[in-house]
Amino acid sequence: MNDRGAFITIEGIEGAGKTTCMGVVAERIAAAGIGLLQTREPGGTPLGEDLRALLLGHRHEGVSSDTELLLMFAARAEHLAARIRPALDAGDWVLCDRFTDATYAYQGAGRGIPEARIAALEEWVQGDLRPDLTLLMDLPVTLGLERAGKRSAPDRFEREAQAFFERVREGYLRIAREQPQRVRVVDAARPLAEVSAEIARLVDDFIQARRHGTA
Repeated sequence: MNDRGAFITIEGIEGAGKTTCMGVVAERIAAAGIGLLQTREPGGTPLGEDLRALLLGHRHEGVSSDTELLLMFAARAEHLAARIRPALDAGDWVLCDRFTDATYAYQGAGRGIPEARIAALEEWVQGDLRPDLTLLMDLPVTLGLERAGKRSAPDRFEREAQAFFERVREGYLRIAREQPQRVRVVDAARPLAEVSAEIARLVDDFIQARRHGTA
């Protein structure tokens, strides 16, 4: 197995089942005897969690798209410095609920911020660090919003119009089409047992490939 830990991210729109996916991935990694850090974005650190509360809460409804983008990357910079990079350098694996793909999908495709602006911040904050494997939980927007509505009161993002989430979903799928070697699309509209089984298979395959130096 490589000395540096592997970096796995989970992506998807609201209601796609990312929390369930996180649990299955963590279980497979633990079964392989690999040390794991589970975290999320925005968040993952005390500062990041404070920024998360600002970004998802309703105190600042009129936040500009650029401000939102910069706050996301401020939280990410702290997250990388305080938790993600130290864990990877120690040989542990990192499993993160959303990462920069979400920024391209939500602030890029959703809000309309040019990709070049996001890419410049990505390069500045992350350098050459990118996820080794991303599982994209995909499902129709109407189904995702229906599921999310049953879960809890909507946060600031969940109150956006359906058209916003259609753009976000397409942004995610475009990333998957452009980077098939990294992004695996999982049909999250299927029964939970089927989705969980596919996630387990994808993670087990990745663990084996990593051990043999092919991932």
